[in-house]
Amino acid sequence: MERNIKCKPTNLCIIIFMLCLSVRFVEYFLIETDKTAIGENVFHKVVGIIILAVILKGSNFTWSDIGFQRNSFAGSILKGLLLGSVCFAISYGLELAIFILQGNPAHLEIYISSFSLTGSQIKNTDFVFFLLCVLFNIINVWMEEGVFRGLFIKTFSEAKPFMQANFIAAFLFGIWHIVMPIRSYVNGEMPFAAMVLMGIGYIILAGIMGIKWGLLYRITGNIWVGLGDHLFNNTVAANMLHVVSLKGADELQIVRIMAAQIISFAFVLVIHTYRTTNVR
Repeated sequence: MERNIKCKPTNLCIIIFMLCLSVRFVEYFLIETDKTAIGENVFHKVVGIIILAVILKGSNFTWSDIGFQRNSFAGSILKGLLLGSVCFAISYGLELAIFILQGNPAHLEIYISSFSLTGSQIKNTDFVFFLLCVLFNIINVWMEEGVFRGLFIKTFSEAKPFMQANFIAAFLFGIWHIVMPIRSYVNGEMPFAAMVLMGIGYIILAGIMGIKWGLLYRITGNIWVGLGDHLFNNTVAANMLHVVSLKGADELQIVRIMAAQIISFAFVLVIHTYRTTNVR
């Protein structure tokens, strides 16, 4: 397997991606774990972590080799959480300002809900739901950062420059997210045209996020900063802290997330550009 990583990185990554994507489709369309008491599609993420562990063992790589260094864990996670909190504080402020300008006063509410393209319906405020949300999203970001940033960027970089490797991994990360609008269309929750537009939007948004987290991986030399920012996005912005107006909850959630990600992307890009030009 080590030879395959060095000689055929593209083939190996595509096989891993298709395998993980297949399990993702099975869970979203057949198992539908998010519609059970668990409330989250976490099974395919666990499978993805197992696949990643098997690949690392078979290729003689370690978790540290793909960015999971132990000595930089706590500080780097905190930096990622700080990046996410600052950028989302700005985007939440913008969202509330938009509602005020529309004459539709809105306020913040804290509760747990599964991420939905059609809006949040159930408000869970028991501590156990917050605990499960954090736990499931740790599994989520561990798998996605480990596979898409750690393994894919490292593997693609064996044969390509870093930026090419990062763009390819980010594009695959974007494709990874079109499962959600596809299921919404199949379930009759949105028309075909909306599915196409939402799918394109997801590829672009997730692609931007993927590029940003890849740049953080290169800047810091570890996976933790991007993982912390990813975790904040998934737990707080998507599931915990909601904007509620007279018309309902989270009408502009996708706008909020996009604004925060564009702000943080610009910040990270500036840092990466500065460090790249000053290293020479």
